[in-house]
Amino acid sequence: MADWNERTAPAGQTAPAWQEAGSGSAGAPQGRTDADEVTIKFGKGLVGDPFTSRKTGKQLVEVSIPNADPSDKRPWARFVVPPGMIHDNKFGKGVWMKLPRNGTTRVSRPVLQGQDENGRNIWKREIRDVPNTELKEMVEFYRDKSRGSVLSDLEGKRAAAAETPRKAPRQATRPKDPAR
Repeated sequence: MADWNERTAPAGQTAPAWQEAGSGSAGAPQGRTDADEVTIKFGKGLVGDPFTSRKTGKQLVEVSIPNADPSDKRPWARFVVPPGMIHDNKFGKGVWMKLPRNGTTRVSRPVLQGQDENGRNIWKREIRDVPNTELKEMVEFYRDKSRGSVLSDLEGKRAAAAETPRKAPRQATRPKDPAR
C-alpha cells in the first residue's frame, strides 16, 4: 500500500489514522500488541466442519481438544470459534489462531449420565469457561511431553538387543553354475 501523499489527496482530507500513529500495519487495532494476545497452534485434524449457529445464524467451526492423558478415554472437549479466526500456517499441516490474553472461552465436554430403560446412553454437556491462557495449555499439551535425547534412547535399545540371544548367521550358498 502506498504512503499517504498530501499532494494527490483530495482537498480537506488528512492522513489515515494508521499512518498518523507511526509504524504499524493497516487495519491493525490501535493499542493492541502481541503481548495482549495468545497464539494457539494446533493440527488441522482438530478443526471440524463449518456449521451455522441456530441462535445467531453465523458461520462457526468446532475445535476439538485432545485428552492430555492417553489412558483418559472420555470424549474430547470442544470449543467453537468463527472460521475467520483460524489461519493456515506456512507449512500447510497446522493452523493457528489468536485470542485475547485476558479473555475466556466456553469449553464443553460430553459426559455420560447413565442409561435409559431401553439401554441407550444418556449424554449431558459439561460446560465451563476457561481463561484463554489455560486454553492454550490444554490445546498445546503435546509440547510439554518430555523427549529423551536420541543418544539416550539408542543406549537403551542397544542394551535390550545385547540381552536377547542371537541365532548363528546362515551361510549364503551360491548355486553351482552348470556352465563351468
